[in-house]
Amino acid sequence: MKYIIKNIRIINNGQDFISNIIINDEIIESVSIELPKDEHNYTIIDGTNKIALPGIIDDQVHFREPGLTHKGDIYSESRAAVAGGITSFMEMPNTNPQTTTLTALNDKFNIAEEKSFANYSFYMGATNDNLAELIKVDSKKTCGIKVFMGSSTGNMLVDNKTTLDGIFSEAPCLIATHCEDESTVKANLSFFRNKYGDDNILPKHHPLIRSEEACYKSSSKAVELATKHNSQLHVLHLTTERELSLFSAGHIEDKKITAEVCVHHLWFDDNDYNRLGNKIRWNPAVKTNKDKLALRDALINNKLDVIATDHAPHDISEKMNNYLNSASGGPLVQHSLLAMLDLYIDGKIEINTIVNKMCHAPAKLFRIENRGFIEKGYYADIVLIDLKKPQEVNKKNILSKCKWSPFEGHIFKSTITHTFVNGTLVYDNGIFNENKVGKPLLFNR
Repeated sequence: MKYIIKNIRIINNGQDFISNIIINDEIIESVSIELPKDEHNYTIIDGTNKIALPGIIDDQVHFREPGLTHKGDIYSESRAAVAGGITSFMEMPNTNPQTTTLTALNDKFNIAEEKSFANYSFYMGATNDNLAELIKVDSKKTCGIKVFMGSSTGNMLVDNKTTLDGIFSEAPCLIATHCEDESTVKANLSFFRNKYGDDNILPKHHPLIRSEEACYKSSSKAVELATKHNSQLHVLHLTTERELSLFSAGHIEDKKITAEVCVHHLWFDDNDYNRLGNKIRWNPAVKTNKDKLALRDALINNKLDVIATDHAPHDISEKMNNYLNSASGGPLVQHSLLAMLDLYIDGKIEINTIVNKMCHAPAKLFRIENRGFIEKGYYADIVLIDLKKPQEVNKKNILSKCKWSPFEGHIFKSTITHTFVNGTLVYDNGIFNENKVGKPLLFNR
């Protein structure tokens, strides 16, 4: 297909301007005020009073397939993702079976080829005894190696010191870590069980159990290992002001050690537990308002490099048990960009910062081939937004398979109207093109 998106406000690479985007097949043919001479051969989309961003690249999602598909699957969650402006995702290994062998990794790629609305890659998961498999991964196809340096959903904890040294010294691509110190979490949990009993631990205790100290102790260990072995380390979902001291400000291209923050840690804080309870229970936990504001500031000063979702749907019955039996994680891909745009409209963050941290920076960090920018020759992964069209989140319009959201009842100030993936209009004002046009991401490594 050929498209011209006319008179659209484009936010790209630090610039904010009005122009036309010309799409020819999968590729951006040009970004220009001049239109093609054969304009009549193109489908015209009027971009007046809308903005265009590069498609969002989400470097941390859990789409639950294979094995946990009652929570979500690649079809349902990638569909929700493109409705939320996410055109590329990188999916985590704690599925069933766990993605800890090359066979399991390739199986996921085969599923995505058939089912995914968005572009995709998958992390290879580390265990205490699969280093021989990890070093075989194709770094041009596999986004990274995921190391759980703290147990979470699926319990893939890697705590063997020899194994960790081997991973950090021999990994053929980026290492992404979940950092919470296991012994600290266990000690905190034991304290709260003794104090309140198993049935009376509350959601508000979660950030005290998975505490600042647990996060800092583990993150500092990851940074120490990466420094020792000169590894490329990406620490996922930072939650505390204290951890920011471990990272340097600067351009992402110049860093070997980088850090990610998730939308929910920029939006919620511990004051929200009384209202939302287990619906905002994540690992690592949502922390204090002071931490939240420090994380926002760290985006501006470039200590934090990437904004992601850690989208992790669970059936609502799995969420609403008592503390010891409640699942951690929640669905976010449909609303992550809208949440960040609310922060922009409210004057909390610049729109160029959002585009940098959600589009450009992931593309640069992972060295993704020809994505993350609205530029000639790049794949036409583009999202259009009406900043003045509000929408309320309710059960009828939630697209994730789990059919709930921590944002239920919230009225976002903006609406995503169109999403292009590889030049195909996959989402148009609530209507989906059911052709699965997602492609495997390729990495220039």
